[in-house]
Amino acid sequence: MAIGMILNERELKEARAKISALNEALSSERALEPMVAGLPPEVVLQVTHALKAERKELTSSVEAYEQAKDDGNYKNMRQKAGGDPGLALIVARIARGLTQRDLAWRLGLKEQQVQRYEADRYSTISLKNYTKIALLLGVQLRADIQEFGGLDQVIENVSKQSIRKILSHGRQHGWFSEENDEQELRKLIAENRIDFGSPSLLRTGLNVKDYSEDILLHAWRARVSNRAQEIIDASRPEFEPLELTWLSDLVKLSVHEAGPLEAQNMLLQHGIILVVEPQIPGLAIDGAAFLQGDVPVIGMTIRKDSIDNFWFTLLHELAHVLLHYRMGLAVGFFDQIEAESVDAMEAEADAFASSILIPDELWRRSSARIAQSPTVIEKFAAELGIHASIVFGRIRKERNDYSIFSQKIGGKKVRTLFVSST
Repeated sequence: MAIGMILNERELKEARAKISALNEALSSERALEPMVAGLPPEVVLQVTHALKAERKELTSSVEAYEQAKDDGNYKNMRQKAGGDPGLALIVARIARGLTQRDLAWRLGLKEQQVQRYEADRYSTISLKNYTKIALLLGVQLRADIQEFGGLDQVIENVSKQSIRKILSHGRQHGWFSEENDEQELRKLIAENRIDFGSPSLLRTGLNVKDYSEDILLHAWRARVSNRAQEIIDASRPEFEPLELTWLSDLVKLSVHEAGPLEAQNMLLQHGIILVVEPQIPGLAIDGAAFLQGDVPVIGMTIRKDSIDNFWFTLLHELAHVLLHYRMGLAVGFFDQIEAESVDAMEAEADAFASSILIPDELWRRSSARIAQSPTVIEKFAAELGIHASIVFGRIRKERNDYSIFSQKIGGKKVRTLFVSST
């Protein structure tokens, strides 16, 4: 199902089933329990809010589809479709009361061909055939010349130094061959920008800045997107927002030496793609979360190569996927994990990561919070079933003293796992 949209009867049936399941789960604490078993109470509260948002969005999508199908009122569906030309054809078909079979008959095609067109939102159709269907459905095809000067202008005002930096980084990390030049870089960034738009905000601690024209961020996101698409094409992941029981098992992978790689595999099993791609020098980004189609993608740089930073960053970005799937993930989150944020969704993601790694109630009652002895802290971590570096990292942050326990955070233990695996 396209995010926020229902496009056919099969998706309508699936949406109604999900709404029914959500109504049942949210009817009482006992009914919700199987869905959130093993999660800390504070995380359960966050998840409950996310489930309510999911139900509200699904209900809105059902109503929009039924209004278009039953009454020809396509206003809400058109709004959800935005400017997507492929979705415009699908919305027009529904609003005119035509099934895929009806449309196929009018076009002299097999029903399966229309199904294929709509499955990829007409992205592979020729302009001639798009125009033919648009005329049949009463959709106006319009072209306009905007201020943006096209692909050739996408890095027109970027300094030569930045271009050289990206090209050098890309060649070093397998983005390009030695023969690829500035034109290849233009293509990489421009195509990604057309598909996904511009990253709008980069959360940097207390500051939320506009990085929409940061060429380093565009290049890095484009590389992560391309790698994610290769995984999508190969494995066809399916993300189910209502399936959460695996989260407690994810955290416990931290005790394993290869835990980060095992986490990557577990996320993929649940329809979430994790791509580790080193940052371009000067970008200073830790992680990102965004949608590729309807598949959540988490990007990480391992900028700070330590076990504690990996797990907190991963859980922070996973929070965006689970809590903000309907509220911002399509635009994307691009984060620096350094200080407490005044941005509401970033604060929620921080709270989620902290609580799921170390439940608040257990942390408040633990002597590890004030301990000076590593033994006490390591014992507490063992009781939780997580890597001790995660607890040491939290202590360093809470005490605002990064000179302590510097040998206990698992430094230089993560990056090599991914470098050797790619």
